[in-house]
Amino acid sequence: MRVLGVDPGTATTGYGVVEEAEEGLQALAYGVVTTPAGQPLPERLQTIYREIVRLVREWEPDEAAVEELYFSANVRTAMSVGQARGVVLLALADAGLAVAEYSPLAVKQALTGYGRADKRQMQGMVRMLLGLPEVPRPDDAADALAVAVCHLHSARMRALEGK
Repeated sequence: MRVLGVDPGTATTGYGVVEEAEEGLQALAYGVVTTPAGQPLPERLQTIYREIVRLVREWEPDEAAVEELYFSANVRTAMSVGQARGVVLLALADAGLAVAEYSPLAVKQALTGYGRADKRQMQGMVRMLLGLPEVPRPDDAADALAVAVCHLHSARMRALEGK
């Protein structure tokens, strides 16, 4: 199974394409979609939408996984991230992909066994699980890969349970 993982954000949206094969998990691509801070929000959202559509066409994932919004004290930031997240979900739905959503806590739990793992622990597990020579950069790309791995682990568990 091939999964596109996405860590949405208005300034930076991380993405990672991970495939599960007989040899294990493999990162096929990862990176970020960036938008300029001074650009009007509708144009930034349009860029995110178009890039997600392009990634789906290029990598042809079987499914997608998106990190849920973590609400922090900054409401303005949460609102803009929510808008970016909505655009990502729309692009994936338009592509006809099944989309799963995972909280940051669930992603950390799936990768490290501990829902409160720190960023360094998460990045180390992403590197190790995907057999990468170094931690993926920037952080948003590593987070997107983690979401994809989380989804693949969840899919494996559902298959074992017969669901």
